[in-house]
Amino acid sequence: MSWTRAHGHCEAADVSVLGVLALAALAGWLYLALGHGAFWRTGPGLPEGADPPGWPRVVAVVPARDEAAVLPETLPTLLAQEYPGHFGVIVVDDGSTDGTADVAARLGGGLSDGLGGLRVVEAGERPPGWAGKVWAMSRGVQAAGEPEYLLFTDADIAYAPGTVTRLVRVATAERRDLVSQMATLSTHTRWERLIVPAFVYFFAQLYPFRRVTRDGARTAAAAGGCMLVRRETLARAGGLAAIRGALIDDVALGRLLKRAGGRCRLDLSRDVVSRRPYPRLADLWTMVARSAYHQLRYSPALLAGTIAALLLIYAVPPVAAVTGWAGLALGARHAAVPAAVGLLAWTIMAATYAPVLRFYRLSALRAPALPLVALMYAAMTADSARRHRAGRGGAWKGRTAAPQESRTTGS
Repeated sequence: MSWTRAHGHCEAADVSVLGVLALAALAGWLYLALGHGAFWRTGPGLPEGADPPGWPRVVAVVPARDEAAVLPETLPTLLAQEYPGHFGVIVVDDGSTDGTADVAARLGGGLSDGLGGLRVVEAGERPPGWAGKVWAMSRGVQAAGEPEYLLFTDADIAYAPGTVTRLVRVATAERRDLVSQMATLSTHTRWERLIVPAFVYFFAQLYPFRRVTRDGARTAAAAGGCMLVRRETLARAGGLAAIRGALIDDVALGRLLKRAGGRCRLDLSRDVVSRRPYPRLADLWTMVARSAYHQLRYSPALLAGTIAALLLIYAVPPVAAVTGWAGLALGARHAAVPAAVGLLAWTIMAATYAPVLRFYRLSALRAPALPLVALMYAAMTADSARRHRAGRGGAWKGRTAAPQESRTTGS
């Protein structure tokens, strides 16, 4: 056999392998697009709902650690909600060193009527086995008394007027034990515009919002920036102590409530907006890497499987398409399958990403670049495992999650 003929057989074999991988990727994308809870649909947001016969008492719990800079942008939007019933806000100062408690008290202006207004409480010393944020949330619950609903929210979240009222309308009209809104994140910088929409897209792929909302579906999650929870249901499920070590507290809380029979709803929202900036790639990288390996249960096998799946689903289609079409241009007829299949899978991928880009008012022309962003996420996930092995897993705001607290998920 001549060298030319042997080389041709090798090229055909390589193209055949790429074609098989492309077909596997296409099968994956057909399932994701058609059979995975329509995860790519951003949805209309909360319906208006009807007024309840009586407006239940609501207390918002805001864990805050070194948030003095952002509170002036966010806390006033919560205090100005004009909820028709009794509405109070509790800011839990979680060991801040920047005067967070003083800033919150000043913004509250002394507002308090026993049921409403603002209170600032100290988280105090964290018991062993508790994650910092969950402990601060539990201190807020203790201070809240016995409202019908607790609104767990983050210090960087701003609320559009009337949002709390709409949340309660939906919770009471649909008999929901959890109504969660995924906040609109900042996309002001170049890195934010690249990373943030993909973060939302991947979250929805892991936890399709429609499946979370569907009764009987096993998928459960929440978005920690805005979680309206029926207090009785939370207590019946074991309270926050049941997820005391959770590093990803929102997903753990959603699972806890749904497994206890609670009815949940999760939406993407423009009424709930994060004011936290991520100006540098390093900031966004840390946001993802701090919890990615925790999401994989600290399993090297799951880590390897996740990275392999990301490469297959996101990297193979563009590689097959570009390589295949280049081969066709050079007269390699065997390249037709990877060229066509890879391009189709890449097109479906981009089409499912476009709605999230539109939600963030970004051009759909960015969608074909999703494979590059996915490779960055694969690198962040691998780095998350590296940080964990180096004893820096879950590092956030100067505090690193202890091994016992990062492994307890409550889910």
